[in-house]
Amino acid sequence: MAIQAAIRNVRRRARTRREPPAYGAFGRHFNAVARRAAAAVCLAAALLLAIPPGTARAATPERPRLMLMGDSLLAGYGLPPEDGFIQTLGRALADAGVAATLLDAAVSGDTTAGGRARVDWALGDKPTHAVLALGANDALRGLPPEAAKQNLAATLDAMKAAGARVLLVGMKAPRNWGADYAEAFDGMYPALAAEKNVALYPFLLEGVALNPALNQADGIHPNAAGVERMVADILPAILALLDTEPAK
Repeated sequence: MAIQAAIRNVRRRARTRREPPAYGAFGRHFNAVARRAAAAVCLAAALLLAIPPGTARAATPERPRLMLMGDSLLAGYGLPPEDGFIQTLGRALADAGVAATLLDAAVSGDTTAGGRARVDWALGDKPTHAVLALGANDALRGLPPEAAKQNLAATLDAMKAAGARVLLVGMKAPRNWGADYAEAFDGMYPALAAEKNVALYPFLLEGVALNPALNQADGIHPNAAGVERMVADILPAILALLDTEPAK
């Protein structure tokens, strides 16, 4: 009814408007065209106003912003930039048909304390998802697992408070620190994942650690082949974090 009333109103005003006589037949034709155009515009506007708000076109889904917070294992220490973990992961996601913005928050030599200290700054990039892979340097230095656990817990809390979905990536302690240290260090990751209700990837270097063919000369940092193996293994967990599946 509102649409029909709007059209009648336009036609009524058009009929009562006098045409300038100076233009003759051309002026009459021009004004007729103008009246029809005005009616069409009015009709389109009325139709738009009549559409319920809930039926408006859906917004384009936001591209996930995946922050990767870690140490040299994610920073690509000793490798050309294109062979680093984050760059390799980006290619793997693209091959899987997943569009995501990767936020590089990896710092070589970082500890859990370093990650805790800079997490608020890193969250300024507004990640929607985050991978937390810290602890390797704590273990190499023999730092107390209790302190590492507190640092990781605080970092997880900050990420979750910022609205990011988090994947916690576990590490394993060198066995030279003794069985008690290894048990406490290795066990803090599944304990934290349960306490903080986040996803867990048990060990970043699974199948890569201590394998000379997959590591650089220092025996600690993966080479390009090692990074490829790491990315291939963790990819399903990251796809699950992003709540998506590879393109068929």
